[in-house]
Amino acid sequence: MKQLNHRYACLGLALLGLAALPATAQHEGHEAMVGWVPEELLERPLSLRQSIGTVHAKVSTGNPQAQTFYDQGLAYLHSFDWIEAARSFHQALRLDRQLAMAHLGLSDAYLGFSDFAAAHAALEQAEHLASTAAITDSERRKIQIRRLLFNWMDSGGNLQKYFAYRKAVTDAISATPDDPWLWIQRGFADEGTPQAHGQNGGADTLAFYQAAVAIVPNEFPAHHYLAHTYETLGRTQDALQQSEIYARMAPAIPHAHHMLGHDLRRAGRTAEAVSEFERAGQLEDTYYRTEKIPAQYDWHRVHNLSLLAMCYETLGQMKAAEKTLREAFALPVYVDLAAFNRREWPEFLLARGRTEEALAAAQELVGSPWAMGRFAGHTLAARALLRLDRIPEAQSEVALAERELEKVPVSVVNALPDAGLARAEILLRSGDTNQADKLFRAIVADVRSVPGPDSWSQALFQIESIASIARSSNDWKLAEFAAQQMIEHDPSYAGGYYALGLAAQHRGDTALQRQQFAHAAQLWQKADTDLPERARLTSGL
Repeated sequence: MKQLNHRYACLGLALLGLAALPATAQHEGHEAMVGWVPEELLERPLSLRQSIGTVHAKVSTGNPQAQTFYDQGLAYLHSFDWIEAARSFHQALRLDRQLAMAHLGLSDAYLGFSDFAAAHAALEQAEHLASTAAITDSERRKIQIRRLLFNWMDSGGNLQKYFAYRKAVTDAISATPDDPWLWIQRGFADEGTPQAHGQNGGADTLAFYQAAVAIVPNEFPAHHYLAHTYETLGRTQDALQQSEIYARMAPAIPHAHHMLGHDLRRAGRTAEAVSEFERAGQLEDTYYRTEKIPAQYDWHRVHNLSLLAMCYETLGQMKAAEKTLREAFALPVYVDLAAFNRREWPEFLLARGRTEEALAAAQELVGSPWAMGRFAGHTLAARALLRLDRIPEAQSEVALAERELEKVPVSVVNALPDAGLARAEILLRSGDTNQADKLFRAIVADVRSVPGPDSWSQALFQIESIASIARSSNDWKLAEFAAQQMIEHDPSYAGGYYALGLAAQHRGDTALQRQQFAHAAQLWQKADTDLPERARLTSGL
């Protein structure tokens, strides 16, 4: 069984549910909450929606509208829209209070909010109705599968409970092999974590999602999960094909456009990726306005802004990147990995030479309720202090970061390969170039090895920061290595060629410098006109 694999996306965030919310975040004031969302909001009536993708699973109800709202809830579940999924299931229950499967759907939505108590309560409601209402054997099996899944989750990873859950899914497939949900659930069972929800797939899960597509080719869920699986496997063109299908089938869903943006960016089609991320943002804005739902409750908002900002950075559009990152940093986050990923704003400030601002942003991260957020804050504070030549304070911040890291599970620590960046920079500044270079090179290898579109984009800027650190410390061998790694990692990024051109310029290789600068200038054609790198390119051509 695979270890938990951390990516930004979509990992992360609410989808992975790495840790339950701290009590202070779950229950601010006296308002009843499910996770971080007011219960009142999740129970608001809603209308039937168009263009959200087709999903149908026959359930035991005599009310056709209850069936339709149940299907709508499933569609939203498979697009990770937990709020609208919950609203749809509640609407189905208003129409048919005996609809056990709507409670089962709510248990899934509540898992998305990392509210395990609410998820358990909803499952118990489904089990109660299953014991008193007339439902099919297939529905009973699905309720039992959820119970076994929760047993595994509650056990802290007991393998016997995992195998019992997986066997129940396999047995259900044997009984009803034409049910696409079961094939999808079997894929989930092979992901190695009970809450990855289609994001942690690999070679073992492909056949299950492909089986679901074969049964219902006009339904989008398995296409969505295939896209995530292909991303993890590094099969960009296959992921792109599945994301295009998903976006075509569910054009009103922000996450569908976001997924397409993932894969366009990885394919080097960054301007097209920007269009998709912006489209996702526009759909979100319309939704918040028409439904009167604050953006702060939508986990997807921060995630989409983050990927959009990294695209802007790639294109050299730093003004747009700054505006986007500011908005993302101002929004609350609700799980530990999302708290960690807030580091993107202070990292951006460091990269743009705005050290005091970066230090202030890092210090804000230190106040996070999650160890991963505090770790990121101390690490970024150390890096900012190094640039201010406040070495003893930087060393203290590194020690604090390492102390926070001790509170993070080993499986998660292994997914934070840039953890040694500040320590490596201290070694370099202290003159221990050999040890520093070894650590920096190991960090480059680690960040490049983490799969998924979020980590892939983040890795590019982490390597770029190493190239910048190396140049400022006159370690040109490391600077050239980092530049080459950037180009290998993303041949469509101008920054790699710019960095390699600077290294060539330092050693007097004018021909290579001009060649690399010319390539960078071509790729930065849509960059800000006052981008400092562009001015240096012009002077060096």
